[in-house]
Amino acid sequence: MTEHEYDLIVIGAGPVGENVADRAVQGGLRTVIVESELVGGECSYWACMPSKGLLRAGAVLRAARDVDGARQAVTGGVDVAGVLRRRDTLTHDWNDASQVEWLEGAGIELIRGHGRLSGPKRVEVTASDGTVTTLMARHAVAVCTGSAALLPDTPGLAAIEPWTSREATSVQQVPASLAVIGGGVVASEMATAFLDLGTEVTVIARSGLLGGQEPFAGERVAASLTERGARVFTGTGVTAARRTDDGAELELSDGTTVTAERVLVATGRIPRTTDLGLDTVGLAAGDWLEVDDTLLVRGTDWLYAVGDVNHRALLTHQGKYQARAAGDVIAARAAGTAVDDTPWGMHVATADHAAVPQVTFTDPEVASVGLTEAAAEKAGRRIRVIDYDLGWVAGSSTHADHYAGAARAVVDEERGVLIGVTFVGPDVAEMLHAATIAIVGEVPLTRLWHAVPAYPTISEVWLRFLEEYGRPPA
Repeated sequence: MTEHEYDLIVIGAGPVGENVADRAVQGGLRTVIVESELVGGECSYWACMPSKGLLRAGAVLRAARDVDGARQAVTGGVDVAGVLRRRDTLTHDWNDASQVEWLEGAGIELIRGHGRLSGPKRVEVTASDGTVTTLMARHAVAVCTGSAALLPDTPGLAAIEPWTSREATSVQQVPASLAVIGGGVVASEMATAFLDLGTEVTVIARSGLLGGQEPFAGERVAASLTERGARVFTGTGVTAARRTDDGAELELSDGTTVTAERVLVATGRIPRTTDLGLDTVGLAAGDWLEVDDTLLVRGTDWLYAVGDVNHRALLTHQGKYQARAAGDVIAARAAGTAVDDTPWGMHVATADHAAVPQVTFTDPEVASVGLTEAAAEKAGRRIRVIDYDLGWVAGSSTHADHYAGAARAVVDEERGVLIGVTFVGPDVAEMLHAATIAIVGEVPLTRLWHAVPAYPTISEVWLRFLEEYGRPPA
């Protein structure tokens, strides 16, 4: 057994782990990162990048078909081989050589194998050949192992070998039919993507689509999927599954039977903490790791949990945001320098509580940040909600012939600032960061009057928000 000592040990080399390590190295710490799969993690190979690669061609075609003069040039659907080829380019054919090269350039050491805590500040790494390397941390260990797909305990479901998001995003042979169990982001995006690829799609969402978003977002996505030929079942769940000669058969709680060549389960995520050795440091295996705003695991002074594994905001960009704070605070604490852990300070992840941006690349797109109306009311805020039809904005008529979209702003009446914004419609993703800045910066609505949107763009909705807010509530 070989033993090595580092200032910081990072378990997990996805975008979160990479960023923790990079910030720590910039802070002067000797850092090693441990990875059992591909450097670059879930996002690079089985989530964000391949899923958006699968979705983009269909989105481009829909946009072209909604503009006279362009639609005449569209003579068919997406080229499946081309879509998969572009997806493979985005994932570098599941080869992490370029990511490893980046680690080397950043001065981060890499050890391949399964990392497992074996005591405070101690990690054992088991390589694929069975050899074990023991690592000791002078200052900290950061767990950045992410999350995995949850497989419900539905009778017969495991036996039909359903897909998770990994199999869906890395698909090589597109199925003729696909049943999607779940109504969240993964379920909604993959339903959209496989419709584009020519698959017959059925969605089974017990609680509707995109729960946690404004209700009109999920409703519009469900309506679009239905209009495009998908079957969407809401308010019902899967009670049993069985294999058939042609694929699988699902029994629903309302008595309906659904058959499909493949089944995708997208019903949630669980933390990758089952085989992490948490029991050796007094924590429960398989649990999410609760942290403070500096990402320090509660009850410890050396263990950090960053990204999905802490269950604060299961989004790559939010994990990278946490990672920068964690890497910096680990370096600061190691050096004995001042720590800025006040709200919105450089060593905390304050935005996790109040300003999390998210884009769902469905048809239509859904882009949101901050609190929904329901969440704001639950938090006891005195609010006013402003709704506006994006089709009424002049820029929408130049963008598309039949632009349909909706926007909502949630205003904190006591402070006169925005605390939530949601956009639903074609290409709204690129409008989101303005809303994020307004919320994080707590820009008064009186000052937003002077942030003049260019004409004719869809961003003119910002002016319409203010005009509507200036009118007395109905």
